[in-house]
Amino acid sequence: MNGREAAVLRGGLAFLAVAHVAVGLWQLLAPHSFFGVLWVNTLPPYNEHLMRDLGSMVLGQAVLMAAAAHALEPRLVSVALAVELTFAVPHLVFHSGHSGQLAAWETLILLGLLGMAVLLPAWLLWLSARVRTARPAPRP
Repeated sequence: MNGREAAVLRGGLAFLAVAHVAVGLWQLLAPHSFFGVLWVNTLPPYNEHLMRDLGSMVLGQAVLMAAAAHALEPRLVSVALAVELTFAVPHLVFHSGHSGQLAAWETLILLGLLGMAVLLPAWLLWLSARVRTARPAPRP
């Protein structure tokens, strides 16, 4: 992996880690505030327990992303991005069919953000796989 590819991959993983820390801490420490976000509160009821559990889980994803960004070990990177997509794809699919009482423009923004939450890890996974297959085979 050349320096540019490593920097892009590390930067993408670090971005995901920081985003998860921000969202996870918000969900864990101020669940009612997070639930008050326009895109979240259209599908009640509010459940503090589930909001805090989700925040804790998102922080766990942050730890995994940070470890992958730090180590850049191919299997860890692949697993971290697979975990990310395991959440992001169903999240996008759900919101594609359940926009609550959102206006059309609000739905477009929400689905655009959730789409990026799928495209970024998918692209990073593709990049990491491309980088791995581009390596020359070790000599015996």
